[in-house]
Amino acid sequence: MTAQTTRKRRRGGGPKVLAASLSAVTRDVFGKRGLADGAIVKDWPTIAGDQMARYSQPEKIVYPRGEKAGGTLHLTIANGSMAVELQHLEPLLVERINGYFGYGAIERLKITQGPLPEPDEKADNPVRSLEPGEEADLAESLMDVEDEALRDALQALGRAVIGRQDN
Repeated sequence: MTAQTTRKRRRGGGPKVLAASLSAVTRDVFGKRGLADGAIVKDWPTIAGDQMARYSQPEKIVYPRGEKAGGTLHLTIANGSMAVELQHLEPLLVERINGYFGYGAIERLKITQGPLPEPDEKADNPVRSLEPGEEADLAESLMDVEDEALRDALQALGRAVIGRQDN
């Protein structure tokens, strides 16, 4: 091995994705609350649906001693009417959670009414209206797409992408 070959190697193997490092840091915190790697918290809107996720938040999962299935998910719900609705939707939500995990991780829910943390105030990038020239260029680029539904979907995507540029 030459000195030049040795210099090219870096300690740590080069840059890594932040998410990979972050999961190692948060695993202990989420693990103490029975949330494993925090996937249920991170993907809660996907699991529960946007409407339910807006008014609820998973707090912890409590499993029977020595088990990693059949647990109780503790949820905090922002308002009473959503808590009542969730009681009626519990079987559906439990099914969706278990479908997400791929096994019977959750058997029941325990609902607590209380305030949720303030949502992050991320600056939305509003989509601006396209100028006539941009609209014409987009329409021209999609002329060869024969399927009308696909063309409409691509046109909507194109408007969103072009409309967010220069913002």
